[in-house]
Amino acid sequence: MNLKVLLPFQVFAEKTDVLRIVAETRQGSFGLLPQRLDCVAALVPGILIYETKAQGEVCVAVDEGVLVKAGSEVLVSVRRAYGGTDLAQLREAVEREFLVRDEEEEGVRQVMAKLESGFVRRLMGFHRE
Repeated sequence: MNLKVLLPFQVFAEKTDVLRIVAETRQGSFGLLPQRLDCVAALVPGILIYETKAQGEVCVAVDEGVLVKAGSEVLVSVRRAYGGTDLAQLREAVEREFLVRDEEEEGVRQVMAKLESGFVRRLMGFHRE
């Protein structure tokens, strides 16, 4: 498989000949092997694991995002990602950086949700007329 881990403004990692991938969703962890059917999954903050012959098993802390498998191509699009060798340190980064959101960010999300819902209501009003 070919794996690309995409961040909003850059490519975090691009690997070829990936043997397996393990990702975390709301339903739990799941694995991808080369012959698995195509799929899409919403990722939660956690550890993404992939294995190549050259590097062995590699762990990456990822924020929430989306994983898409189409044929031999696997795209993982996340907001943030951290690489490292110490699994405990990566887990700590996930908890510290991704799971604990500051109040300002949550406030911005709430305001944006209100704006979006207001926009949709107005749009539906125009559609009815």
